[in-house]
Amino acid sequence: MAAPTHRVVTVSREPDGVFTAGNVRGGTLTVGDGTGEAFTPTELLLAAIGACTAIDVATLTSRRAEPDVFEVQVDAEKVRDDGGNRMVDLAVTFRVSFPAGTGGDAARELLPEAVRRSHDRLCTVSRTVELGTPVAARVVG
Repeated sequence: MAAPTHRVVTVSREPDGVFTAGNVRGGTLTVGDGTGEAFTPTELLLAAIGACTAIDVATLTSRRAEPDVFEVQVDAEKVRDDGGNRMVDLAVTFRVSFPAGTGGDAARELLPEAVRRSHDRLCTVSRTVELGTPVAARVVG
């Protein structure tokens, strides 16, 4: 059976002004406004891009060899102008190394192609950002 395509995350405000995001599987995370340690929504967007592409690339390359180092950094500039607040100049940087040997060689050889496939086709988050999917805002109740 295919996985359902509909995704839902619910964000709730707690009495102290902290926000909690939850998914249908019971996972939660705290979201903040930048005054504490919690990730801000903007940082979560960057984390979502990095995690999405990291999972794609790790899935493809780790079949050949387990990496010694696997880190993805996502950078962007936040701007405020006539177009409103948004992120520009998004860049995803992979720092990956594999052990010596046949498996590591195969993983190293595949790495650029895996990054390209993730960027061009596989990563739902970065594809959505790049394609500029509209967001509908509704008020109910």
